[in-house]
Amino acid sequence: MKILIVEDEDKTVAYLRRGLAEQGYSVDYAGNGEDGLHLALTGDYDAIVLDIMLPRLDGISLLQSLRSSRDTPVIMLTARDKVDDRLRGLGAGADDYLVKPFSFLELLARMQAILRRGRSQEATQIQVADLHIDLVARRATRRGRRLNLTAKEFSLLAALARRRSQIVSKTAITELVWDINFDTNTNVVEVAIKRLRAKLDGPGEAKLLHTVRGMGYVLELRDGVGE
Repeated sequence: MKILIVEDEDKTVAYLRRGLAEQGYSVDYAGNGEDGLHLALTGDYDAIVLDIMLPRLDGISLLQSLRSSRDTPVIMLTARDKVDDRLRGLGAGADDYLVKPFSFLELLARMQAILRRGRSQEATQIQVADLHIDLVARRATRRGRRLNLTAKEFSLLAALARRRSQIVSKTAITELVWDINFDTNTNVVEVAIKRLRAKLDGPGEAKLLHTVRGMGYVLELRDGVGE
């Protein structure tokens, strides 16, 4: 999932980016309202964390402009613990509201809650054979067995599951999972695939993660054993 942070305090941005990245989210940010509005209108974000007090365009004005064409979930942040500010933000279309200083765990819980409300069951839950993936809770199980995945391993599994039965190239994986472009001659993708496969395909279980030589990887249940 991709999150946009619109915040002008560097410490808050660093705090949020680190925490969200550790949870496996891809994060963009803007330090002023004008740039934030441009990204919000042109990017494909699952949620936005928006400060009220911003240079060049305040958070309320940004949200009002955004709501004319987008319904992206928004959590508003402010240093002001005032009821009227909270009401203004909610009235402008914010989905939730937090007052600084805030707990990252609380923000994460609220974000997951609004993502559940805003997305259909099909969008948040993926089933591939006996593999079940909860995209919001970031949890994967196979026949009731919890897969102990790192943030990147879960992102890799989710990227393949969203494209189940489709071959996904190494280049596409680097963009989808690492959100960057780099030389696909490096073995970072192969290493990540090997680690994910070791956790996904247990002893006696049908193999779900397959290598298609020269093309990429595919997540699906096949009749044969496969690679």
